[in-house]
Amino acid sequence: MMGAMSAQSKSLPNDPVQALIVVDMQSAFVSGHDAIPHAERVLQRTGQLIAKARAADVLIVQLQNDGPEGASDEPGTPGWRLHFPVDTDRGEVVIRKLYDDGFEDTELEDLLREEDVSSFAICGVMSEMCVSATARTALDLEFRVVMPHDAHGTYDIPAAEGISDAVPAATVSRVAEWALGDEVEIVPGADDVSFVAP
Repeated sequence: MMGAMSAQSKSLPNDPVQALIVVDMQSAFVSGHDAIPHAERVLQRTGQLIAKARAADVLIVQLQNDGPEGASDEPGTPGWRLHFPVDTDRGEVVIRKLYDDGFEDTELEDLLREEDVSSFAICGVMSEMCVSATARTALDLEFRVVMPHDAHGTYDIPAAEGISDAVPAATVSRVAEWALGDEVEIVPGADDVSFVAP
């Protein structure tokens, strides 16, 4: 492995990608008093990516987490609802999932293969959990993955006595990018992502 350094130094502009994966942009995480820090920015940039993907007529998949009973994202609760409307008339897809990894026990890989998608941009929440797990499996499956830095987010990590001080959400998100290594393509923002049909 060449090391994570090269993952942070991809030259721009990047080649277009063929689809958009939006991870867990559910009301519980991006609205109200329990929203992630920087929710407004992540919402704006995700909306921008969705608009660009629609304009290019490429596949958009929204992953929707089914949390356990009593969780803020328990199915059927207000917090479980997707923030962005899904345009089923243009073939947009919602895939519900039970695990961090959007590929685990879902039809995501089959759908991407059927649509001849070999590359996609990924955005959403949480950076170090569902976004990272889905991106990592995609890389293992030899998809090309582009992650715009300003279009994913997470929560602060609280301090743990004897272990660490609190870790700000922005730092957690940056470490999540870095930990994916040199195969993922990290770009500064949604402005740096373009789409093209397969």
